[in-house]
Amino acid sequence: MKAVLALVIIYVGTFFLAIQGASQNPVSAARQSTAPEDQANPAEAKPIDPVKDADIRSLMELIGAHDQIQDAVNNSSEQYREKLLATVPNNDKGQAFVTSFIESYQKKFDVGQMTEQLVTIYDKHYTDDEIKTLLQFYGSPVGQKVAAEMPKIAREIQAASRATGAKAAKEALQALKAQNPEIGQSARLNNTPRRWQPGARAQQGQSQQAAQQPDPPQF
Repeated sequence: MKAVLALVIIYVGTFFLAIQGASQNPVSAARQSTAPEDQANPAEAKPIDPVKDADIRSLMELIGAHDQIQDAVNNSSEQYREKLLATVPNNDKGQAFVTSFIESYQKKFDVGQMTEQLVTIYDKHYTDDEIKTLLQFYGSPVGQKVAAEMPKIAREIQAASRATGAKAAKEALQALKAQNPEIGQSARLNNTPRRWQPGARAQQGQSQQAAQQPDPPQF
């Protein structure tokens, strides 16, 4: 029983992490959706069994899938806001531009459609018996607590992972710079764009013209 419970917790944690990642990386998700294996003729797709479809939708409701997707969209909106604010004029027009983008992004991200896609994905990977087992678990007090706490745990895991990764990367780069000062003097990890300044576009254009080849990606 403990092993089954552990697997279920890992499962729902993966679900919430996937939802967070999908909302924060729309460009990557769009590219993946055009992969050859996803371009099958919709007419060839087998319809979901009505009973299984109902079970999956009940499961989505129990784990709060719709609300979690919306929460992920809100979180990603704030991240996009911070990134855009660093690249637009620091005035009322710049603020209005960023606000308009956030409003448009949230309208274009169809939470209902995303939830419908989850039904198809769950149908693909789980049998109806497995869905019923998950329903039994999430219908229990412990299952409800897992569904409520897992989004918070997922965010804390992401934050801890980013902090640990940043520390490891910084230490590794510093060590390599000390060993190879000539090669590593221009190496950097922070590629966050600077606050927009008048004339920045012109300077950027001059730099691009002077360069013989594009700079390699910086991490």
